[in-house]
Amino acid sequence: MWQPDRLSKQPLYQQIADHLERRISFGEFPPSSLLPSERKLAEKLGVNRSTIVLAYAELRSLGVIESHSGSGTRVSKHKWGLTPRHTPNWHRYVEGGHFLPNLPFLRRIREALEQNRSLIDFASGELGADISPVAEINQLMSQDYYTEYLGYDNPQGFLPLRKSLVTYLDTYRNIPTTESSILITSGSQQSLYLITQCLLAPGDAVAIEDPSYYYSLPMFQSAGIRLFRLPVDRQGINPEDVRTLYKKHRIKMVFINPNHQNPSGVVLSPERQVELLNVSSELGLPIVEDDPFSLTTYNGIPTPPLKSIDTFGSVLYIGSMSKIAASGLRVGWMVAPRSVIERLADARQQMDYGLSVVPQRVAAQFLNSPLFEPHLERLRMRIQSKRDLLVTSLRKELGDMVSFDIPEGGLHLWCRIKPEVNESRLLEECIRRGVIYVPGSVYGSDSDYVRFTFARAREEDIVPGIAKFADALNTVLNDKI
Repeated sequence: MWQPDRLSKQPLYQQIADHLERRISFGEFPPSSLLPSERKLAEKLGVNRSTIVLAYAELRSLGVIESHSGSGTRVSKHKWGLTPRHTPNWHRYVEGGHFLPNLPFLRRIREALEQNRSLIDFASGELGADISPVAEINQLMSQDYYTEYLGYDNPQGFLPLRKSLVTYLDTYRNIPTTESSILITSGSQQSLYLITQCLLAPGDAVAIEDPSYYYSLPMFQSAGIRLFRLPVDRQGINPEDVRTLYKKHRIKMVFINPNHQNPSGVVLSPERQVELLNVSSELGLPIVEDDPFSLTTYNGIPTPPLKSIDTFGSVLYIGSMSKIAASGLRVGWMVAPRSVIERLADARQQMDYGLSVVPQRVAAQFLNSPLFEPHLERLRMRIQSKRDLLVTSLRKELGDMVSFDIPEGGLHLWCRIKPEVNESRLLEECIRRGVIYVPGSVYGSDSDYVRFTFARAREEDIVPGIAKFADALNTVLNDKI
């Protein structure tokens, strides 16, 4: 007799629903035939009655069965008729495929933010409306520039934007390049996706920082990429660890976020930058440098990117408008050898025929306009103010219960909770009180770390938000006693 697999990741009710649907489709339960009652089937399969209730509800939603008061649950005669006809079992398709869903904590955070828009948001890694260049973007978009034909554009991206980026990268990041060596993408994540799909193969090993934003991206696992970690200290990764991983695992590529790293806020020291490039050239090992936060350095003097001192052509450089302007523009870029750009542009054209010209035109105008530099100055001042509020609040509310290094740029504060705590319970307690953040395990760390993003929340919400977090933490800790 068939029994559900209690070790399977698939819920019991779904296993039962799938099993019954198969038996119905095979004719074991003809149209209009009576199915066992919920109680009897629960006893037969050794599960709770509520599990059978869910299984039957699933089959009813597909039109496979019908339930009527007083007459029990029967196979639908209208759906199957004389010749059974099948509605696709979408659960099997959803659970199939090779592209993995987001991590459970990230799905829970997204769900909570959708359900309660009033949550104080220390989770979303983007700028708040109060520090985004909303007025500047509106001013640019109000101008009459929609005079050209809005057809498919060059797969590398809107040429005027690529020309603007040549100037921007030279002026702000000391990276000399040409428009033919730039690919426009819909943010940094698409750049990473294209790299994993086009330049790597299933089974390849790559190195990422520990902790790391990359650890939270299922695209690596979906592509069959094996991840190996490079510990991050206060000077960033140790280049000798790259050499060790290469010897042990033959890593094919290194992914780093060296300036105000997400989530730790650490900056790779100039000495280690040079050493990393030397190791890379010695091993012929490409480096992917994701650099979204450099221009947020609060003193206005950002650390030069690896790409600016890359004399070997080892670095693929990724940037974005998301952390310095507006994530909704969905404009990012990659600087790479022309052969790489052409390969990735071809792949991206197969995906979406290129990005919309409209946001690319807005981004180009913003980079070229006299509005850009004043916005950067205001942005640095405002996010530093928010950082200071967060630091002061954490010290006041939690004191020695937490420890952290104060970041000198970026949008995040990486915080260690000294008492051992159940991070699932803590997150739920925080959501219940109206505040949300990202647990440290999302980035591959132990459960005693949390990441607070201070750029999204309004200044007036930061102090009460940390008070709510402290209240939730104390509740969880006291429940253990």
